[in-house]
Amino acid sequence: MMVMLVRSIQRAFRKPLALGEISYQVVALGARSLSIATLTAVFAGLVMTLQFAFFMARFGIQHTVGKVVVLTLFRELGPVLTALTVGARIGSGITAELGSMKVTEQIDAISALGADPIKKLVTPRILACFIVMPALTALADVFGLVAGAIVASTQYDIPMQQYFRAAVETADLFDFSSGIAKAAVFGIIVGLVGCFKGFEVTGGTEGVGRATTETVAITSVAVCLSDFFLTKLFLAL
Repeated sequence: MMVMLVRSIQRAFRKPLALGEISYQVVALGARSLSIATLTAVFAGLVMTLQFAFFMARFGIQHTVGKVVVLTLFRELGPVLTALTVGARIGSGITAELGSMKVTEQIDAISALGADPIKKLVTPRILACFIVMPALTALADVFGLVAGAIVASTQYDIPMQQYFRAAVETADLFDFSSGIAKAAVFGIIVGLVGCFKGFEVTGGTEGVGRATTETVAITSVAVCLSDFFLTKLFLAL
């Protein structure tokens, strides 16, 4: 898998650049995942604000719930939830697509024609995931924060202005950028696992199904594992 990543990075800087294919993958992967990312973020923001405000009300500090919500969203829930939900969808889709090409010998045909399958199929998809995941995470952060403000206002009589003021006073650029950096790493993981499992498919259509399931499982574990080490890294900075 690491060999594929290194080869993909090398091909990314070789001319001609596959900008058209990269753009197509960005639009295809991003547009299809937009609804999932925003819906997940909205309900995460709703539930998180309900829980935090409920317990903070015991100490009379529910008016500061915006501080907790924004940090949790920016640093952890935004990138991780997006990677687990959207990433599983994108990764399994990539595996199914490339796996189908593998069992129908389309990848072999590309090689026979003198083209590089890594440059043509893998590099654009990994780069697209690298671009799409941070963008979806940033959007999820915004939707989750707004959803939290609605709950705080309607359920706990916390003015939206006060909610957002607390959020702005607490979060800084590092909190936001660390979450976006995590999302970029998760994007690489999603694209790499999806492409690798797609290229490794054997056993016909049944093999495609198995590889797709394995992609979801591996992606989820890899995201959670990498999140731990990335969190330790950012806390040490």
